[in-house]
Amino acid sequence: MSLNSFGHLFRVTTWGESHGPALGATVDGCPPGVAIDEAMLQLWLDRRKPGQNKYTTQRREPDAVKILSGVFEGQTTGTPVQLMIENTDQRSKDYGEIAEKFRPGHADITYWQKYGIRDYRGGGRSSARETAARVAAGGLARAALDMLAPGIEITGYMVQMGPRAIDRARFDLAQVGENPFWCPDAQTAQDWAGDLDALRKSGDSIGAVIEVVARGVPAGLGAPIYGKLDTDLAAAMMSINAVKAVEIGDGMAAALLRGSDNADEISMGPDGPVYNSNHAGGILGGISTGQEVVLRFAVKPTSSILTTRKTITKSGEDTEIITKGRHDPCVGIRAVPVGEAMMACVLLDHLLLHRGQIGENRGKIG
Repeated sequence: MSLNSFGHLFRVTTWGESHGPALGATVDGCPPGVAIDEAMLQLWLDRRKPGQNKYTTQRREPDAVKILSGVFEGQTTGTPVQLMIENTDQRSKDYGEIAEKFRPGHADITYWQKYGIRDYRGGGRSSARETAARVAAGGLARAALDMLAPGIEITGYMVQMGPRAIDRARFDLAQVGENPFWCPDAQTAQDWAGDLDALRKSGDSIGAVIEVVARGVPAGLGAPIYGKLDTDLAAAMMSINAVKAVEIGDGMAAALLRGSDNADEISMGPDGPVYNSNHAGGILGGISTGQEVVLRFAVKPTSSILTTRKTITKSGEDTEIITKGRHDPCVGIRAVPVGEAMMACVLLDHLLLHRGQIGENRGKIG
């Protein structure tokens, strides 16, 4: 299986399977001198790890990350950083039935058609367990951003679960860490709790929409045509397990606007250009404007459910399947720190590309 790496200068290769002995990431291109240790990375992994509440999978993994290379005396050396997370709570027996059957909505059938072999234990490489490695790499990217561009702040949260969206009039970032859904609307978080309790008992699942915002991003990141910042952000988010759509700024809603409404008007402020709105999501022509970079991605419902579904076997026979095991009724909940991590990796990568080609912005205003 090829194509397990992403990024240009800050390049991340993930490895490992859901029920293998370990998984992790090899990070190449991290600048030297970044202060980092395992405890700093663990802070981000602890936000993603399973089994923290009744609304996520009850698989109990400590997700303890180990740094195996590329760090000396608490700083990166500029050589590849190897990160490893051991799997400790696999229950492979739960997946015996799907060895011969394909779960509808899952990658089982396409992996088999492409490779002729698949690790059916928890989905193997297609499992969302792989995203733990991305969060570890994202923690390293955040540390590098803190050194090179300390004004950047990345925040993710859920804005919709199934048909029920947050009320933007009640938006409060302080609420994001106060509920199990990373929700900035306390009332909607309570509503989601009731919805998800009913779904769990029925053996079903639900999708979600995640919003990720990066504040303090300098103008100039990204390049026209094939090196667009939004191109790489969209690709990064689409690579996350179960993500089916990505939008930047107003996204699909921009198609409903007139040009006079969509164009973000500009005036001159004391410190440079000021925009009166941000329909573009902080990116114009593939290059960051200096505004907040805003994106959303949609996560489909978990495919492994306790509801009987029709399927076929590897030999082509019609059958039915109920997926046993421990699964997230809404995998979007734990996708929040993953989206933040991917944002951090892409922004660092583009910051390094910008420094390498341009250095400082050449076009002065005022």
